[in-house]
Amino acid sequence: MVSIAIDAMGGDFGQKPIIEGLILALEERPFNAILVGQSELLKPLIPKHLQEFVSYEEAGEIFPMQESATEALKHKESTIYKAIELVRSKKAQAVVSAGHSGATMSLATLRIGRLQGVLRPAIATLMPNISGKTLFLDVGANTDCKSEHLFQFAVMGEAYAKEIMSIKKPRVALLSNGEEETKGNELTKETYPLLKKLGSFVGNAEGRDIFNGSIDVLVCDGFSGNIILKACEGTATAIFKILKENVKRSTIASLGALLMKPVFKKLRKHIDWQEYGGAPLLGVNGCVIISHGKSDSRAIKNAMFQALNFSESNINKVIENELSIFAK
Repeated sequence: MVSIAIDAMGGDFGQKPIIEGLILALEERPFNAILVGQSELLKPLIPKHLQEFVSYEEAGEIFPMQESATEALKHKESTIYKAIELVRSKKAQAVVSAGHSGATMSLATLRIGRLQGVLRPAIATLMPNISGKTLFLDVGANTDCKSEHLFQFAVMGEAYAKEIMSIKKPRVALLSNGEEETKGNELTKETYPLLKKLGSFVGNAEGRDIFNGSIDVLVCDGFSGNIILKACEGTATAIFKILKENVKRSTIASLGALLMKPVFKKLRKHIDWQEYGGAPLLGVNGCVIISHGKSDSRAIKNAMFQALNFSESNINKVIENELSIFAK
């Protein structure tokens, strides 16, 4: 079975939601879980019937959220450092962390290392669209990018769409301020001709195309991607709050909302980031899933499943093979 190293104490709410998420995952799909943290606090939380699937790696320190990611190498007793080391030493095939995302990225790149040919790893996230999901990358690993970086993000995103999302012919697009080839800033204009080498490239796309189902993979620099991601999260939260407040003010609206409750429930589930689990760091020589610090048990469970699906796939080999072809 696949072994997953879990930063058991790095999230905003401590070990409780992480262990609860692990239990939910193990109930559905057994795997080897290596909990990294203080075993005396973690062991009592694991039910007896699941204990055979869980082992422990002692770590007494939690990497501080206020620390710079560049300090991660100095904290060798931290949960995230030791979790990453388990993947580096091949004792685990994947790591899941809801802790300091910058430290996770930094340690994964420096300690696990990049895949052959990869210039920079990228964080990819799944965004809901009207018919399914859109893979969006980079969303924060690289604030400043060159055209060759964006080209590699496209190759990695296409591989993920094929191997993990089971899309046979993914449509890959470049984020810009217009669909025309001449639109965009210097970076997008330089990247466009490079992406034309990919048979899956469908051209430029605007921000709205994330949601209309016209593309499967959207590529951009990490600065733009992170801003868009956070803006979308905030918009979704605001819309539901506005709806709730307006429904409260009207008896008729309340009755209508009651009738529409199943629809609202499906909508909330479709756009809820907790349903997507975490974001894979593509381009490193292993599997690294970065979860939101405020992840609840559902998000952690889904992050575990992401790690399992990634580890059981050939995605990293596919990425290396594709990059080697274009390097010739």
